Order: sequence, then structure tokens, then C-alpha cells
Amino acid sequence: MQVNRGFYAALVGVIMLVTACATMYRNHGYVPSDEELESVIVGVDTRGAVEELLGLPTTGGVTREDGFYYIASRWEHYAYRKPRPVEREIVAITFDSESIVENIARYGLEDGKVVVLSRRVTDGGAGEISFIRQLMGDFGSFNANQIFGDP
Repeated sequence: MQVNRGFYAALVGVIMLVTACATMYRNHGYVPSDEELESVIVGVDTRGAVEELLGLPTTGGVTREDGFYYIASRWEHYAYRKPRPVEREIVAITFDSESIVENIARYGLEDGKVVVLSRRVTDGGAGEISFIRQLMGDFGSFNANQIFGDP
């Protein structure tokens, strides 16, 4: 029994159509796991020790001198729709004036609001939360043309 080429072309077309409509997820950035964060000792480790243990942060130093911010996000891509963020998480490690770890906090984005998921030191404040809100809202909302300009 011989099947004609038209059947195979139609089959390939149907497969392409079905896979084009599948939801895809892309992960961006890096956030240390809880196990990795347990190796950082509050009040003992320095900025350099944190870099060695966890790697360089997504942001820090340039935006705020008192902390490292590890940022990860998950984006949903579906067919022709604009990609949208479905998860964002930030790990903030703050340092005192002598570059000793002062606090480790994990933040998430739920229902459009920044939520503290875990924190090693309970003091701290509103200034940090507003900075985290800014990171949650702005991360991933730029494109290459904004940085490099149009060709």
C-alpha cells in the first residue's frame, strides 16, 4: 500500500499547527535555592564570600550599595500573544556598612503585589520593599532598542 505525498504534507501541516498553539515557558535569571542560602551566615559572611558561594547577583552595587539582588522570572509564550510574566522571585541579601551580611530575604509576586516569602532577620524596612517593588515591576519590561537604539 502506497501513501501519496499530499497525505504526508497534510500530516506535517497539522503537526506544525498543533505545536504552534502550545504554551511555552521561558525562565530568565537566577535565584539561589534555600539549600544554597543556608550556606550564607548572617552576621559572619562578607560580600566577597557571598559572591564565591552564590555567584554574581543579577543586580546590586550599581543600583544600591547595601545589597545583592538575585532575580528570576518565568514568562508564558502562547501563539501570537505578547509574552507575559507568570512568576517573579527576588532574593535580597543586604550588607551593613562593613560589608557583612545583615539580612537575607526572599520575595515573590502574587496577585500583582510584592510578598515576603522568607526572611532571616525580622528588622528592616519599607525602603527595601519599595525598591523590590520597583524591581518586580521593571524587570523584563525593556527591549534591546531601548538600550542600543534603532539601527
